[in-house]
Amino acid sequence: MTPADLMRAVVHVFPPSESHLVRYGYLRGERSPGELRCAPSEFFMLFDMNNDGLISFKEYIFFVTLLSIPESSFSVAFKMFDIDCNGEIKRDEFKNVMDFMRAHNRQGALHRDGRRAGIRVGSSVENGGLVEYFFGTDGKKCLRHESFVQFLRSLHDEMVTLEFAHYDYKLRGTISAKDFALSMVASADMKHLNKLLDRVDELNGSNLSNIRITLEEFKNFAELRKRLQPFSIALFSYGKANGVLTRKDFQRAASQVCGVSLTENVVEIIFHVFDANRDGRLSSDEFIKVLHKRERDIAQPTEAGLLDFLLCCWKCGNNCSIARFLV
Repeated sequence: MTPADLMRAVVHVFPPSESHLVRYGYLRGERSPGELRCAPSEFFMLFDMNNDGLISFKEYIFFVTLLSIPESSFSVAFKMFDIDCNGEIKRDEFKNVMDFMRAHNRQGALHRDGRRAGIRVGSSVENGGLVEYFFGTDGKKCLRHESFVQFLRSLHDEMVTLEFAHYDYKLRGTISAKDFALSMVASADMKHLNKLLDRVDELNGSNLSNIRITLEEFKNFAELRKRLQPFSIALFSYGKANGVLTRKDFQRAASQVCGVSLTENVVEIIFHVFDANRDGRLSSDEFIKVLHKRERDIAQPTEAGLLDFLLCCWKCGNNCSIARFLV
């Protein structure tokens, strides 16, 4: 698959509003769903081991597994496997963690041992190009914690960049207010999607229709999604105590609680879509649910969740003390 295919497999997107495309689908005579407008990704091509311009299926499974791992959880694993406390882990230790995490990711669990729809597509997922990238062709290199955390951050950043490029159909370096709104609601529950899309359509002809969103603004909003738990607590607690949540309150919560700066243009579009009765108050419950569903769909954890992951770390790292695990 191409980098665009990888992005689409993980992130729900609508056709760009400036493309004049109605929809993608699989019915006879319809446009191929593979036609996405995303720039080539040098980051993902680092793992194109045979230089054919494509990412293999096993690399895709590896990528979606990585996307499901919070930085905090992988830090726990590093502490468990870093026996000599030098901030490094070996290839086999890393593969054990990834194998367990893949088993607790919906897509990974469905494709054990590199199988797709019951057909073996190659060697084990844990022997893909990413492992070679981290540990070398001979597998003797060690992986430092800070290097892997930076890789995770770069991976998430690249996904956001590809999504922005998809909506930047005319290569202007900005996207329309409508496309930004579409990116927000694309992962909404189907029973709420139609009313949200109606509000998105109302942007046409409004005083917000000429707003353009930059890549920096798009990335800042993506950063807010990563810190959704403290942000949602701030919104609900403040809204309940004061009975109203204004645009300034929303910006202050993002800045002071999450350290994320949202421009007035971004906030105006958010309120337009999620101020259901147009009374100037954000429907924060609806807003949080939409953002939470997107993050949940990307992570795709199975029901076992973090508790089983921690149990695995304890079992696999039985030579370590529980004190090191908790530090």
